[in-house]
Amino acid sequence: MTNTKSYAAYNDSDALKPYDFNRRDVGPNDVQIDILYCGVCHSDIHMAHNDWGMSVYPLVPGHEIVGRVKSVGSDVNGFSEGELVGVGCMVDSCRECSACEQDLEQHCEKGMVMTYGSPDPHGADSITQGGYSTQIVVDKDFVLKVSEDLDTKAVAPLLCAGITTYSPLRQWNIKAGDKVGVIGLGGLGHMGVKLAVAMGAEVVMITRSKEKGEDAKRLGASGVLVSTDDSQMEDQAGTFDFLLNTIPVEHDMTPYIPLLKLGKTMAIVGASPTQLNTMPLAFGRKIVAGSLIGGIKETQEMLDFCAEHNIVSDVEMIDMQDINAAYDRVMKSDVKYRFVIDMQSMA
Repeated sequence: MTNTKSYAAYNDSDALKPYDFNRRDVGPNDVQIDILYCGVCHSDIHMAHNDWGMSVYPLVPGHEIVGRVKSVGSDVNGFSEGELVGVGCMVDSCRECSACEQDLEQHCEKGMVMTYGSPDPHGADSITQGGYSTQIVVDKDFVLKVSEDLDTKAVAPLLCAGITTYSPLRQWNIKAGDKVGVIGLGGLGHMGVKLAVAMGAEVVMITRSKEKGEDAKRLGASGVLVSTDDSQMEDQAGTFDFLLNTIPVEHDMTPYIPLLKLGKTMAIVGASPTQLNTMPLAFGRKIVAGSLIGGIKETQEMLDFCAEHNIVSDVEMIDMQDINAAYDRVMKSDVKYRFVIDMQSMA
């Protein structure tokens, strides 16, 4: 067992505080990682506050992890000491169900083992603990290779925000010449813009805020559609090949459906309640679909794609001791566009 320093939520209302706990010993198939950086995802806040009714305390959040290999188990090939690696939203799955056999471990029929907050298959009566910590031990099959050519600190959010937006763009085969609308410009939306542009699409930022639209152009969007402007929305009706809806709060999806061409899809990646009038779906054979991160194979593909196109997140660095202030700012949408914790601040 290895003593590990971290910050944890002790209940659903108090601020995160320092927490020491023991990581498991390195087994034959394990990789031990010294964590350099960990991104701050809105899901971390939901879990810390038990918004989804599934949190067990103490809870160490963090599933956007980048670090260097400290040691490997006796049966591990392909990873070596000092190598730059990443860990995303899951650290295990059953490996046997139909979803796992299709490299869709995120949809494991027995439930993926999340990086934090899941029953830990390697420890009796314990839960997995995440990346707001100095080190982590992970099964080799759930460790990802990270290019040294990228800005390491800005890679961390790719492990969640990156794959969450990359996966639906790939699922619906976005390609050069397609017109893609990205709805909402936050941690997910800004990655959706960058990735869709790199795939060759004509990308339009769909937003309620003209100011955010201007920033989207900096990120690569070719146009801005203000969703509260009825004339703009009407002018662009029936012109989009795909819509990526990243809005993380309750909203009405109905106004966006007419933007789609016949038979085209809006994919939802924001985890929030929504409303939808189904009439526009029926009359245009439109599709509304959901998407949840990606499997390990696809996540590695995403990291390689980002390395090829020099894509990372726009980040603001913080020390671990500033995490509670960062949570407050995330809930106020006061970050462009992702906080990343420098874990050296725990030294």
